Amino acid sequence: MRLLVFCHNHPDLQPGGTEVVARGLFRALRDRHGVEGLFLGAVTAQHRERRPGTLFQAIGRHPDEMLVWLSHFDRFHLSQVDTWGLAELASFVTDYQPDIIHFHHLLYFGIETLDLVRRVAPKAKIVVTLHDFFALCPQEGQLLTTDGRLCPGPSGDGCRRCFPGRGSTDLVLREIAVRGAMAGVDLLLSPSDFLRDRFIAAGWDAGRIELMRNGIGAGAVAPPRAGNGQRRRFGFFGHINRFKGSLVALGASARLTQQGIAHDLALHGGTAHQADEFLTEFKAALEAAPDARHHGLYGAADMPARMAGVDWVVMPSIWWENAPLVAQEAFRHGRPVICGDVGGMAESVRDGVDGLHFPVGDAVGLARVMRRAAEEPGLWDRLAANITPPHGMEEAAAEHLALYRRLLGAATPLKRAMRAGGRARVG
Repeated sequence: MRLLVFCHNHPDLQPGGTEVVARGLFRALRDRHGVEGLFLGAVTAQHRERRPGTLFQAIGRHPDEMLVWLSHFDRFHLSQVDTWGLAELASFVTDYQPDIIHFHHLLYFGIETLDLVRRVAPKAKIVVTLHDFFALCPQEGQLLTTDGRLCPGPSGDGCRRCFPGRGSTDLVLREIAVRGAMAGVDLLLSPSDFLRDRFIAAGWDAGRIELMRNGIGAGAVAPPRAGNGQRRRFGFFGHINRFKGSLVALGASARLTQQGIAHDLALHGGTAHQADEFLTEFKAALEAAPDARHHGLYGAADMPARMAGVDWVVMPSIWWENAPLVAQEAFRHGRPVICGDVGGMAESVRDGVDGLHFPVGDAVGLARVMRRAAEEPGLWDRLAANITPPHGMEEAAAEHLALYRRLLGAATPLKRAMRAGGRARVG
């Protein structure tokens, strides 16, 4: 089986949840199941300087992982109009002759790439994992209004309020273009029931969206902190931006300090690519929360050491989320999660079972729950004991391999060899 994976960016340059999951799945399929493939991460000059003469560049020491540059991407329309770049990409896909093409995001590649690969690789099966709501929502795929309210789904009037400078035609054309491009896809995957339900509520065909949980890689696990009966250390893990709710967490910490509640809040994550306005707000909020510390960017190898000093993982995102990797990581290390009471967060974390919920976006409500977590005897032990090990990457890889084989019609090795021009392939 020959696999071609498309993802927006590469986890070595931008360690977001989608990038980490997509690359981890690719490597598990390669290393554990012998699947031949290539991982293509779309980047811009913001992430890595482009070298002249080619769209492609190697990254690290992995010959099967490459960076791809395409210019002129329109985030509103999810459209890539770099015709020269798309032509070179088409030639690349034609030469590679993949059996499975798996998109983990359309950012930078654009919806045109879906049409392109269908045209130049007509026998390949195309899979798209919907890691967020970009296909539904032009507001950065957040389903969040410009004034910070949760949006249940796209609507003509609602979208115009978020984009007063655009007419109805732009919004309608965007939807038609995205749905048209997705029509050529063999299967859509959703990592959560919540995300799948949002797409179905927006009119997408339920029969074409299959649930497929994300997996998380194995590794060293941080033992429980020796808390002497006190569980007052909270950790935030993720990119420091407005959507992830770092300001909410800092507001809650400041309130606890004002109430005289002993605690510690450690924020782990970088601030790259954030607007000056937000960074100014973040700095002010950090200064107003004396029991909070920002520990900066971290990598996967750093996670056990950073998790070792934490009792609770706080996930204060102000949007719905989908299948948050942070919750899986917390559970892998045996840490209960405190999160907002909506969307993929509420689906991932069971209130009162393996974590606690608070009203999404509410710093006062978060402070109330954090105080309970710090003061209620036996609460941490009870919740930690109920944590179910998260879905592993090995299990996710086996499930994806079975899916790919099903899409290919369970072809025999002989048939695969004939399709490859006589050269047998693994898978």
